[in-house]
Order: sequence, then structure tokens, then C-alpha cells
Amino acid sequence: GVPAGVYNVVHGFGGDSAGAFLTEHPDVDAYTFTGETGTGETIMRAAAKGVRQVSLELGGKNAGIVFADCDLDKAIEGTLRSAFANCGQVCLGTERVYVERSIFDEFVARLKAGAEALVIGPPDDASSNFGPLVSLKHREKVLSYYQQAVDDGATVVTGGGVPEMPAHLAGGAWVQPTIWTGLADNSVVVTEEIFGPCCHIRPFDREEEAIELANSLPYGLASAIWTENASRAHRVAGQIEAGIVWVNSWFLRDLRTAFGGAKQSGIGREGGVHSLEFYTELKNICVKL
Repeated sequence: GVPAGVYNVVHGFGGDSAGAFLTEHPDVDAYTFTGETGTGETIMRAAAKGVRQVSLELGGKNAGIVFADCDLDKAIEGTLRSAFANCGQVCLGTERVYVERSIFDEFVARLKAGAEALVIGPPDDASSNFGPLVSLKHREKVLSYYQQAVDDGATVVTGGGVPEMPAHLAGGAWVQPTIWTGLADNSVVVTEEIFGPCCHIRPFDREEEAIELANSLPYGLASAIWTENASRAHRVAGQIEAGIVWVNSWFLRDLRTAFGGAKQSGIGREGGVHSLEFYTELKNICVKL
């Protein structure tokens, strides 16, 4: 077992609660945090007092890139998972999807069919595979983006609201899985992390254009590339500004490998030797014999 006091859980929410106390306490030597970029910036400012270490895994607005030469069945299945797993409440989820124009219409139609086939219900119902959001407050935030998408001129391919639920479930934080097309690249729905079950799909014509679109935001947590061309996969993956890039997969991870974000999606890496290095101090001891 682990000796008493090595691992402690302190609960609390809000700026005046446990988080602020711990980040400002002088006896804390290092911080590792997973959450919003704004909160990470606050922790960095607190850690600067005393020059303490930080490891941050922060927000993202992850992009999927789907080339015409992909295995379309796998690309649809993977994008469905990456957009709607855990009701979209996954930091690694895909909220932007860039699809080569020649397969754009088919991709949108098939992703729509997949989203509409999801069964909404509580997680203890074995027949359901799409649960609620974490709270009614978070639902208000997600629904505000749903409305913003309409205000910005989006085509709502599917979803965009609250599903009808049985009376005994009506009080839950339910939302529909939602797909949009037609938004401008600078719409807040395209540029800000929503953390809900939604994605915007946009066509592209050239490989370079897809890379530019994927890299256009200040975030760089994760990306997924769908292509059967191995040379293209390596070429594009090497140019994507993200801490992890999946090829023909999503959420595939070995805990021995590095995990973390680029740009405003984080600082440092977790996993394997990277975690050991963060929690220990490298020391050089020289002895003259």
C-alpha cells in the first residue's frame, strides 16, 4: 500500500475554495493540472511565486482531417466516437472536421445517420449509448453555442436542441448530438471549445489547406488524420501543431508514451518516463576519487 499522507484528496470548487489555497501555498513544490486554459494561466501565475514547476493539460479545439482516400467506414466510426463519446465531454474530442470536397456530401450524410442512431439515455440503461451532460449549468453553456451557431448562419445537419425524454428523466442535462456545416472559420462556434456533443464539418480542396485550417487556432491538443496513404499520413502528421496525432484511429494511447498539448493546450508531458521526471528532481552528484 501507499503510506498515509502520500496521496490526499481535497474537494472544493471556486476561486475561494481548495484550488486557490493549494496553488498559493508556499509548501507546494509543483502543480499538475487538467482543465481550461484560463485556469491553467491562473495556476502559472501563482506558481511563478517561488518558481515552482507546472505540468498543464489544457483546453483544445481538436481537428479531424478526412481525405478522400480514407477507409470511409473507419473514418465515420472514428469521428462519431471522437465527437460524441461521453456526450462530447472529452478534452481530446473532435469539434472541427475537415473533409476533402469530393467525399464531403457523403461523409456529412453518413455522419448524420450515425448521430441520429445514437440512443439517448442514462448510463445504467444497457440499451443507451449517449448520456447526459455533467450538469444543467453546463447544458446552458452548450445550448448557448447551439444558438450561436444558428445566429451565425450554420446549417443544422442534425440535433441542435434538447431531446424529448420520459417524465422520470426530464430533469436531466440532456442535449442532442449536433452537427453543423456552413459556418465561417472565425465563428466562435468554430474557434472556442464547447465541450459538448457537437462538431462543425467543412470541406477542403488541398492538403496544404487542411493543415492550415487545423493549425489556425491557438490550441494544439490532439488531431486525427484519416487516409490510406502512409506517406501522406506521416507528412501531414509532422506538420500538425498538436501534442498527439492519431492516424486512422482516435483515443489510442499507450500510457508509456508522452501525452500533452502544444501551444495554449498545455505545458509539459505526462506518461511513462515523463511523469517520473516531473515528480522527481534530477541531481548531478560529483565525487572526486
